[in-house]
Amino acid sequence: MRIISGEFKGKKLLEPKDLNTRPLKDLTKESIFNILNHSNKFKILTNRPIILDIFSGIGSFGLECLSRGADRVIFIENYKQVLSILKKNLSNLKSIDNYSVIEKDAYDRKTIGKLNYRFDVIFLDPPYKDKNIDTILKNIETEKLLNENGIIILHRHKNSNDMFPSNFKIIEEKTYGISKIIFLKY
Repeated sequence: MRIISGEFKGKKLLEPKDLNTRPLKDLTKESIFNILNHSNKFKILTNRPIILDIFSGIGSFGLECLSRGADRVIFIENYKQVLSILKKNLSNLKSIDNYSVIEKDAYDRKTIGKLNYRFDVIFLDPPYKDKNIDTILKNIETEKLLNENGIIILHRHKNSNDMFPSNFKIIEEKTYGISKIIFLKY
C-alpha cells in the first residue's frame, strides 16, 4: 500500500499483520478520488478540504487526503492493534501537523459531538460485520458535521445491505472487487 498522489506520492504505508483489519486498497482509493475529482455530481473538493476519517485503521484514506492538500484530517480509531500503525504512518510524514487522532468509539455520539468542524468529506470504513451504520449516520446529521456541499463516503462489502436513515440519499455507488463504495448526502 502507498500514497497515490500529491506531496507524499509513492510513500509506502505500514500495514497490519492483524487479519481483522481491512486497509483500503490502492485501486479502490484511487477510484474514489477519480470520482471525487471528475464527477459532476460533486462539488466538494474545494481548496484545502476538511476531512473526517472514521474507522480510519492505518489511515490510508486520510493520509491520501493530507498528501493531496487537505486543510485538516481528523482520524477516529479505537482498535488498539492498528492505532500504533496509524500513528507511525502519520509520523513518517514528518512535515505535517494538520491532523489529529481521536482514540474513542466512533458510534458514541459524544465522540463526534465534540468535533469543532464541519467537514467536506466524511469517510466511513467500519468493519464489514458492523450492521449499525444508521446510528453513526444519524449522529453525523444530528451534530451537523457535514458542510452544505459535503459528501459521506461509505466503504462496505459488496454484498452488504445496510439500512440508511430515510433522509439520506445515495448519490453514487460503485463496486471494486469485494468492496462497495457508496456516496451519500442528507
